[in-house]
Amino acid sequence: MGFLLLWEVAARLAGSRLLPTASAVVAMMAHEAASGDLLFNLGITLLRVAASFAIAMVLGTALGLALGVWRWLDLAFDSWLIVLLNMPALVLIVLMYVWFGLNEPTAVIAVALNKLPSTAVTVREGARALDRGLMEMARSYRMGRLATLRHVVLPQLHPYLFAAARSGLAIIWKIVLVVELLGRSNGVGFAIEEYFQLFDVTRILAYTLAFILVVQAIEWGLWQPLERHVNRWRR
Repeated sequence: MGFLLLWEVAARLAGSRLLPTASAVVAMMAHEAASGDLLFNLGITLLRVAASFAIAMVLGTALGLALGVWRWLDLAFDSWLIVLLNMPALVLIVLMYVWFGLNEPTAVIAVALNKLPSTAVTVREGARALDRGLMEMARSYRMGRLATLRHVVLPQLHPYLFAAARSGLAIIWKIVLVVELLGRSNGVGFAIEEYFQLFDVTRILAYTLAFILVVQAIEWGLWQPLERHVNRWRR
């Protein structure tokens, strides 16, 4: 609330159409939501984020665990991970579009590939830090692989998984907008690019503000309660 008040005062003092007031942006956001355009584009973007996030986390976690357990596999994939970690997201997106076309699966996979390496690296460090004593105890009690994974491995990996998930979601939000700007005909990124061409700053900020509100809602409504629930055993 304090930020919005400061924004309102600063915009009124500036008196420039390039810096609309907070009240004007909120009113425009309500107008776009009432027309259905904002909710439609936001929904499309959320679906792309969810699909890319799921792919990156599942494949990245599996790869990270394998790299942390098997040294020879880590040596084989380490150079590829470094290359993917340092490759600009824009380059990978453009190459994917050129190679596989401007379609929905390509857009989702391009976003997931940008996040997968950092997930794998984070989980790999967690796998390396596993308590070997607990692993030995699980073997002594003849726990099955699934039971060991659920009761011994995953509880120790929770901090790493949440770190990968939080950073990954932050990265994926940004990359999805670039993917939509470059090669999709809907979504928040497409809308922002369209209004940029029209120099409609009010609508650009309205979509940006809606995007920020969704991100905060996910953080407060999903991540923080889930993290408290998962880590309750530590207390």
